[in-house]
Amino acid sequence: MQHSFSELDKQFMQRALELAKNAESEGEVPVGAVLVQDGDIIAEGWNRSITCHDATAHAEIQTLRKAGEALSNYRLLDTTLYVTLEPCPMCAGALLHSRVKRVVFGAYDLKAGAAGTVLNLFEGQAAYHYADVEGGLMEQECREMLQAFFKRRRKEIKEKKKQGL
Repeated sequence: MQHSFSELDKQFMQRALELAKNAESEGEVPVGAVLVQDGDIIAEGWNRSITCHDATAHAEIQTLRKAGEALSNYRLLDTTLYVTLEPCPMCAGALLHSRVKRVVFGAYDLKAGAAGTVLNLFEGQAAYHYADVEGGLMEQECREMLQAFFKRRRKEIKEKKKQGL
């Protein structure tokens, strides 16, 4: 399904890509997220699961936590979340609980995507809140960043095995 994205959408996804670089510099999977309301960034985040020793510290969760504090409300009505990778089931559930209105992601996640690739938690009778979901914004840039990271990581692991570490 092809979506038409605005220049503003592209600017916010570009910011999410910049945040993904923060994750990568910390040794994390490079995923970044930005939450926007009325054209303003409310909160930002990037993957920190390894750094924080917290399986729930995905970019989306980090961003939702900061936004809740910034707005003094866990209900993030009339907001849009931009994220470089399709949300996993945990993050999709958190986005639904937070009442985010629109979710825009870059790369599709063929292993754990819960916004239509592997499963879709945003559709169906079980969803008590509906969010508009659009995927594929700057998909190539987002996918290439992730692929380069995992290629480098595999190479590093291979080198350590060679050295007997």
